[in-house]
Amino acid sequence: MRVGNGTTYSFEFFPPKDAEGEARLWSAMSNLSSIAPDFISVTYGAGGGTRDRTIRITSEITKRTGIPTVAHLTCVGSTRDELLQILEKYKQAGIDNILALRGDPTGGPSSPWVRTDGGFDHADQLVELAAEFGGFVVGVAAFPDGHPASRGNFDADIEVLLRKESLGAKFATTQFFFDVQKWKDLVDRLSAKGSNLPVIAGVLPVTNVKQLNRMAELSGTPIPAAVSEAFAKVEGNSDDVYKLGVEIATKLSQDLIDAGAPGLHFYTMNASSATKEVFSNLKIGKRV
Repeated sequence: MRVGNGTTYSFEFFPPKDAEGEARLWSAMSNLSSIAPDFISVTYGAGGGTRDRTIRITSEITKRTGIPTVAHLTCVGSTRDELLQILEKYKQAGIDNILALRGDPTGGPSSPWVRTDGGFDHADQLVELAAEFGGFVVGVAAFPDGHPASRGNFDADIEVLLRKESLGAKFATTQFFFDVQKWKDLVDRLSAKGSNLPVIAGVLPVTNVKQLNRMAELSGTPIPAAVSEAFAKVEGNSDDVYKLGVEIATKLSQDLIDAGAPGLHFYTMNASSATKEVFSNLKIGKRV
């Protein structure tokens, strides 16, 4: 997977729950294939419940498209031995890149964390485990608005990222956000500490206000008042919501490119039209 040699463009999908959802995923992926993404990532479901589908879908993407894939790996519901088994399955499936995350408790980020007996509490332990296992490029999560568990202690977030980098993390991908300055502040703080960790910016093209509010609640991501108010004005018209979501995502993406972001990672929600339109608006040209 290429990071740090020109701007990368990537997409995130989640494992579908049924055959109909899987058909939509492959359709969305086909519609986005003309962009020639640098990589595609595939998430776990809540509590790691879609782990097997993550492994299958990620390996099928690799086989069907040849596009590098990034599979998520979380602490949720797994012992150390089970995590080693998952890494072995990824290796056998030809997956070379993982995103190491603590993961959210089943009740969401605000719920108490309960460690699985024989398992891990923090993502840095996953990074260390994957590095010891060998053969993977390991990425981690970053939070421009602050990690929900740090309760506003941004210095603690920076130290956590630095530790993950020291243990072998090669890149970070952020949670979605809406203020380019937040990404700049995160990168500047890391750089001031001597970090060389590329921080790929996560972008969510909003197409559904209820979905946005739910995702913000689950992730602990604050929605700026200006963004919230703008969507509130058009919430009753789905076409206007779509247009506004594309407009906001386009501006943020361009601002990030201008600021030197090493990559843009689009949270597609298993759909293609909004992400494809944002990319078209950026006028990047044909990618091969």
